[in-house]
Amino acid sequence: MYRFLLTPRWWGINVFVLLAIPFCVFMGSWQLSRFEDRMQDQRTADARVASNERQAARPLSELLPVDKATSGRLATATGRYDRQLLVPDRDLDGRKGYYVLTLLRTDAGKALPVVRGWLPGTPDPAKAPAPPSGEVSVAGALQASETPGDNGVSARGGLPAGQTAAISAASLVNLVPYDVYDAWVTLSRADSGMTAVPATAPAGTGLDLKAFQNLGYTGEWFVFAGFVVFMWFRLLRREVEFARDAELGLVPEDEPVTADAGAR
Repeated sequence: MYRFLLTPRWWGINVFVLLAIPFCVFMGSWQLSRFEDRMQDQRTADARVASNERQAARPLSELLPVDKATSGRLATATGRYDRQLLVPDRDLDGRKGYYVLTLLRTDAGKALPVVRGWLPGTPDPAKAPAPPSGEVSVAGALQASETPGDNGVSARGGLPAGQTAAISAASLVNLVPYDVYDAWVTLSRADSGMTAVPATAPAGTGLDLKAFQNLGYTGEWFVFAGFVVFMWFRLLRREVEFARDAELGLVPEDEPVTADAGAR
């Protein structure tokens, strides 16, 4: 009854199953390991943020360029506030609002983007407090330049004058006539009634959308493996039923033994 397993057709099916199942299990395990790595990155980032809050502030020049080790560190800079911009679509504590971003012209000649605070509602220049005049010293958490997709950063264009979607040198250099640091800081204490913006973990770490995509792919690969096993048993059962019918004379003996024939 099981002699059909020795046919070339079933040799091909069996080889495919024997290769497909380990491959699906391997890919599912790899995606799961990626998710676990991101969970570990999140724990490491949380510990680093807590450690950064306890460390003394250092001059901006000593912490550049921004990487995973310096992201979130307290940085200090001195200069004069210049152009002010609003950054829309920034949620804080479950409320919609916007950042008040002011460029600080430092003694080095370049401008440092400084998030002076957060305000609720839609961006309104009239509600954004004017920056202090004269020379100021700022201290805040150092952050890497944003790119669309990082931490919910919008990629939409066509914003009104005086707004920017991303806090990055690439975006700001088109709005101001001077060089901008490839980094920004969020003040530890917000100015003039605004809410301070907490530091965030570097992009690519923690439980972001990509992490949960890895978890979803893990389930998909294991489902694929189960589906391959299910289909193999289904084909086997159909072949057995057809072979049994042939032995009982319910089908012509010269009709080839195929699953398609057994389905008829």
